[in-house]
Amino acid sequence: MERLLKLIWDFRGPDAEKTAKHHEIHLGEYLKQQQLSLNISGVEKLHEMHHLAYIVVTDSEMKNVRDALKPHRGTLYEPT
Repeated sequence: MERLLKLIWDFRGPDAEKTAKHHEIHLGEYLKQQQLSLNISGVEKLHEMHHLAYIVVTDSEMKNVRDALKPHRGTLYEPT
């Protein structure tokens, strides 16, 4: 099985939550448009002034998505 990678965009400041939620809408649209193998996206709150939006991609899809969307960082995805 391929590794799953979580590509992350960080948002900080008083509007971080709103911005992350809006960004996640566009990430979801991208997943559908590109017909990627997974349809996992979301928003997480790290603290009041730091939220993140993310998508999950397979290892083989990562380079194309990374180059197209330029995430701030990435990590291995571990489903909960």
